[in-house]
Amino acid sequence: MSVTSRGSSPPVVPQQPSFADEGKLSVSIDFGTTFSGVAYGSSRIAAGKVQQILNWPGSFETFRKIPTCLLYDQTGQVIAWGIEAKNAGPVPGAVKCEWYVFKLFLEPHALRDEATVDPRLPALPPGKRAIDLIIDFLSCLWEYAKQQITREIGAVADLDSADVWLTVPAAWDATGCQMMRDAAIAAGLVRSARAGDHGWRERLRIISEPEAAAVHCANLTDVHKLSPNQNFMICDAGGGTVDLAVYRIIGMLSNLEIAELCARSGANCGSLFLDLRFRELMKTVLADHPVHLDTVSLANFMEHFSETEKLRYMGAEDDDKMFHFTCFNVEDPDDLTIGLVNGEVTLLGSLLRREVFDPVVDEVLELIEAQTKKVNQRLDALLLVGGFSASEYLFRKVQERFKDRIRVIARPADCDTATVRGAAQYGLARRPLVSSVIAPQSYMLKVKLPAENEDWLKRPAYIRENDAGVAICENRQYLVAKGAILRKGQRLKTTFCKFSQTANDRMFVATLYTSDSDKIMRYTDEGEINELCKWTIDLGALPSFQQNASVPNSNGFYTEFELGLELDSAEVRGVLIYQGQDWGRVVFDYRS
Repeated sequence: MSVTSRGSSPPVVPQQPSFADEGKLSVSIDFGTTFSGVAYGSSRIAAGKVQQILNWPGSFETFRKIPTCLLYDQTGQVIAWGIEAKNAGPVPGAVKCEWYVFKLFLEPHALRDEATVDPRLPALPPGKRAIDLIIDFLSCLWEYAKQQITREIGAVADLDSADVWLTVPAAWDATGCQMMRDAAIAAGLVRSARAGDHGWRERLRIISEPEAAAVHCANLTDVHKLSPNQNFMICDAGGGTVDLAVYRIIGMLSNLEIAELCARSGANCGSLFLDLRFRELMKTVLADHPVHLDTVSLANFMEHFSETEKLRYMGAEDDDKMFHFTCFNVEDPDDLTIGLVNGEVTLLGSLLRREVFDPVVDEVLELIEAQTKKVNQRLDALLLVGGFSASEYLFRKVQERFKDRIRVIARPADCDTATVRGAAQYGLARRPLVSSVIAPQSYMLKVKLPAENEDWLKRPAYIRENDAGVAICENRQYLVAKGAILRKGQRLKTTFCKFSQTANDRMFVATLYTSDSDKIMRYTDEGEINELCKWTIDLGALPSFQQNASVPNSNGFYTEFELGLELDSAEVRGVLIYQGQDWGRVVFDYRS
């Protein structure tokens, strides 16, 4: 983390993201693992109602979302994206990149350890990282979105100064969110609109997918018969991830406000994992008939399953139903033992349920079950959104499991676009609609504090004398504990005091750690923690440092200051504070 100094004059409070710009354009992007969409709105357009881009390159039909897909040539240049890339036929030397190479490679565990990447996912294209593909896709999506929004609303569209809201899965940690932010800035989603526009990066807002979906669903309270002081769970079941969050409705309509009740959760158990399991099943069934397992044939099987059978599959009532998948190589001999007859593979519904659907659906059910146990209050509604929620089998299983405990279990009519519409609605509100969030992890620092009696008894080996001759002990200092309730935008301030032997000793470095443990730990060896980012702060511009440094002192001197930490639904931000004033915004240096 670095902080830009502001000189010796009293600092001006840095401009914070404002909700006060009446009429400002708000654009939201739901960058999905399988499908992506764009929505926008302004109080001056369509009476403030959210609009969606429906017309896309490569089709005369309208679509609320398009495939998250890229087609590269041999040199690594994008030759098609979205619908055009998805529908492109074989091109010599070209590489098609679909769902499997995008957001799943930014999943937190995959970021820390490549060995945790699902082995069923194909390799990335040569010379490309997942982040490169995300930048390329967002660049294509954004350039087209700007053109289309301008066509739809005319010259009034000021896209250079628009707020851009980008959604991310709830399970992502701050490192993944920061990588997505960096990719979005590299793709040009926000840029300086004019001379002196120093806060242009703040126009890019990161919001968690369930929070965005919750805002949209809370605006549909008449549909779901919800009222103030009632609680509802959002299950955002998408292509790659399933995210869960629980909220309470505090206000309604023009005074809409919702508050998070417990820590969010999520897992990689979205609908594409049905596709992966189906592909493995086909490989097993046709193991003795490899002529049907070439790339084109497998892609044909999977497309038929994904586009047709996956969403209309009904479960146990389809156990005796036969599902037919056409083969390309019809000259291969029949094999009745595996259902290969006349160029078709026929699979029994019970086999699909056992090998494909139930393992994934059961994981979703257990995820919901675990989330309900976190809430010690009544749940009045469970609202399913996201593309996977359109699965009749998933919806039925959720109803069967929870109907006796939750009064309303429903899907909004536009469940597949709840996230992108909710993010745009949040921007249009020009005020925080989610009043409080729950810290999903503990955030802490390793610090050296004056040794106490407990330290001499428990960790004498951790105690050292500092340059001033004071006995200090290496401890953990909690900025916020896991599960803590925080007001939106609440700043957690911690006072620090740096000892400098000379005027050149002006840099302060601290490391921010996270922990998933519910236990509050005093010492650095009591449990597993993960390094999140470093704080490197140049104190040389602070008046007290300059004053002390200008006076010769062989014993050195101390500089006291504060660091403020802000936790949002998806991001971690910080600020250097001196004598109660903001002295510089923090840019975190995340561990790669």
